[in-house]
Amino acid sequence: MVTIVDGHNLIPKIRGLSLSQLDDESRLIEILQNYSRLRRKKVEIFFDRAAVGRAGSYMAGTIRVTHVSEKTTADEEIIQRIRNAGKRASELLVISSDHHIQTQARNLGAKVLSSDQFVLELYAALNDSGSSVPDAKNERSLTAEEIQEWITLFSSKPPKKYSDKD
Repeated sequence: MVTIVDGHNLIPKIRGLSLSQLDDESRLIEILQNYSRLRRKKVEIFFDRAAVGRAGSYMAGTIRVTHVSEKTTADEEIIQRIRNAGKRASELLVISSDHHIQTQARNLGAKVLSSDQFVLELYAALNDSGSSVPDAKNERSLTAEEIQEWITLFSSKPPKKYSDKD
C-alpha cells in the first residue's frame, strides 16, 4: 500500500506546524520519514506552488516528494497519479481532507483517509516508538518574571564606553 499525502492539506493539522512557517514542508517531510520507517509504509507527498526552477520529484529517504509547478496543482497531480495506477489504484491510500480529491480518489478506486484521521495514526506511530512531533516537544510559555527580564534587558541603555584615561 502506498500512502499519497496532500502536503499543504496536512500541515495545519499537525501540532507545531503551520503553513506560515518557512520550513513547514521540510518539517513535514521529516515527520513522514519517521512514520514511513516506523510503519514500513511507502509514502509519496505532493506540494503546490514550487519555487521557480524547483518543480519536480525527488527521494527524501524513503519518501517520494513532488513539488508541483505553478502550471498545475497538487490536487491535479494526485488525481493523475491515481489514474496512472489504473487497476492498482486500490493499493493507494490518499490522505486529504479536500472533498474534490476524496471524491475523485474513491471514484478511481483508491482508499481515502482525511488528514484529521491520518494525524491520529501518525501520532500513534510516533508515540509507540517514543518519538514525538519535532518542535512540539518541550515548549513552554515564558513566566511574567522572564518576560520582564527580557524587556529590561532590551530596553536598557548600552553601558558607558570605557574611558580613554585607563
